[in-house]
Parts: sequence; C-alpha cells; structure tokens
Amino acid sequence: MQAQSKLDEHFIKNNLNDLCASIQHTIIKILMKKLVLATKQHNIQEVCIAGGVSANSKLRTTLREFGAKYKWNTYIPKFEYCTDNAGMIGITAYYKFINNEFSTLEKIASARVS
Repeated sequence: MQAQSKLDEHFIKNNLNDLCASIQHTIIKILMKKLVLATKQHNIQEVCIAGGVSANSKLRTTLREFGAKYKWNTYIPKFEYCTDNAGMIGITAYYKFINNEFSTLEKIASARVS
C-alpha cells in the first residue's frame, strides 16, 4: 500500500472501500481461527457474540457459517440489541474532563455508579 501511495497520491482515497473490506476480511479470519482453536481446546459447543462488534454483518454471517460447519450452537442477538456504549463513555469522560473531575489509578471500575 505504501508503494502504491507513492505512485498515486489518491490511492487510499480511490481504493478505500476495497482496503476496508480487506482489513475486515483479515480481522474476521483471525478471530475465527482463534475461536475454532478455543472451542477445540476447551470442548465448547455454545458460541455467542455481543456488543457493538456483533452488529458487523460479515462477522454475523461468518459466525453462522462456522457454527454450521463445526456444529456449534451459535447465539447472535437481533441487530437492534447490538449496541456499543463507547459514545456514552466518551461523553461522560468529556463532561468529567471539563469539570476537572479526575480520579487516581487506584479507582475501581464499576458498571453501576450511584
């Protein structure tokens, strides 16, 4: 890619969709390889995904395909339940930052703050 960018300064812009698809393909391939290994090593037959990553349609399709191939019981939530709370965490961090609300590294993380 670097060589192509030197030859064509618009290479990334002109090939962005293909580059993103290639990266997505590679990431899913790595994830599935690790998942297959883990299920074999630990005799796992129940596989699920959750969170924002579970909204990725290619990952959902691939997990279904692998589930059928390896005879896993796969659980994939409905798309509307595939949320990522990074935005909420980010806005909370922003307001804490502008209000000078900092804590030490000894602070224990909790999903439920009073």
